Amino acid sequence: MIGGELNEASDGRAGAALARVVGLPGAILLGLGSIVGTGAFVSIGIAAGVAGPSVLVAIAVGALLATCNGLSSAQLAAAHPVSGGTYEYGYRFLSPALGFSAGWMFLCAKSASAATAALGFAGYALDGFGVTEPGSRVGLAIAGTIVLTLLVIGGMRRSNAANAVVVGFTLFTLAAFVVWGLPAVIERGPATLSGTFSGLSDFRSLLEASALMFVAYTGYGRIATLGEEVREPRTTIPRAIVATLFVSAALYIGVGLVAVGTVGAGNLARMTAETAAPLEEAARSFAGPGLAGLLAIGAITAMLGVLLNLILGLSRVLLAMARRGDAPAPLAAVEARSGSPRRAVLAVGAAIALIALIGDVRVTWSFSAFTVLVYYAITNLAALRLPPEARLFPRWISVAGLAGCLGLAFWVEPGAWLTGLGLLGAGLLAWAILRSEENPS
Repeated sequence: MIGGELNEASDGRAGAALARVVGLPGAILLGLGSIVGTGAFVSIGIAAGVAGPSVLVAIAVGALLATCNGLSSAQLAAAHPVSGGTYEYGYRFLSPALGFSAGWMFLCAKSASAATAALGFAGYALDGFGVTEPGSRVGLAIAGTIVLTLLVIGGMRRSNAANAVVVGFTLFTLAAFVVWGLPAVIERGPATLSGTFSGLSDFRSLLEASALMFVAYTGYGRIATLGEEVREPRTTIPRAIVATLFVSAALYIGVGLVAVGTVGAGNLARMTAETAAPLEEAARSFAGPGLAGLLAIGAITAMLGVLLNLILGLSRVLLAMARRGDAPAPLAAVEARSGSPRRAVLAVGAAIALIALIGDVRVTWSFSAFTVLVYYAITNLAALRLPPEARLFPRWISVAGLAGCLGLAFWVEPGAWLTGLGLLGAGLLAWAILRSEENPS
């Protein structure tokens, strides 16, 4: 059923329907709430440690790849508007194994991204009090995860209202950072930005940084994974994804220019490693404690917004997997009063809290990069299988997205992609065993 408003799992198994309560403004805010946070406040500093001043080029490369993937996601979500994102698309347009792989990689990737957001929130919150001890950062990250998990359990309407406030304040603080920092960039830029293009000869570092920055844009996927809760999905989802990517790309380029241009790529990377609060430290260098304090508040709300939206998206994918039997059946329950998949939300919150125990944003973000690139490679492959009447954009967009994802996936740290491959293999093995037990020959 192309373009239909499905209220059941796509395999035909009936389940409690999620209410369609999200319009275009709400969908854009959900996308921005998932993107504008970790990407601006943490990942630019991580990527700067890899590519130096050329991180500005990596931000643009990541945006181009995200646009291709976003358009593929948009037409898939418009054609098949159910919760679950590429997990459902893989099953419908590719094969059960690839569908499960997409769902499993999404859970792995975005749980790691959520843990990064939780640690980033804790870093900015504690930096204002001069606390940089890793144990304190981990403890606060887990506490924040618990609180937001309980908020998401309350249902989509309440979560949307909180998200709108968070996104508005975050955009304001980042805009203030850019505008206030431009004079300092003009003054210091000749020294701090001099290697922006000369550093492009280090192709490996540029590709790794591009992979890390690509992940910073992938919050638009929350719009697609919430397809069952979006009104008029065939028009709303594509428009929301394009608008979200345009705003976030412009913001990232502006933030990256000011951050690198004021303190230098090396200092920005060091601040990220030491405090997980690089923009606050950069703001102090050119505007003093006033802007730094405002930025810290914006970062805290932004990270919480990202965490909120990731818990939402992850729980909806887990819900879809449980509906189909690829996750424990009790996780498919939707509470009648709140309209929330409470058990799936609780399971996701627990997983994020466990990953946050790693305590290192570079490790969690690098792992997320590989697994999310595999996920979006499957997205583009599924988009190539859409029938002509369901296609909204030219095929070359999905081809470019597929090639870009596969081309960047193995340029992240070897430990990250080896771990990702191991988890993918382990997940497929467990899935095959479960399937064989359910359908003995």
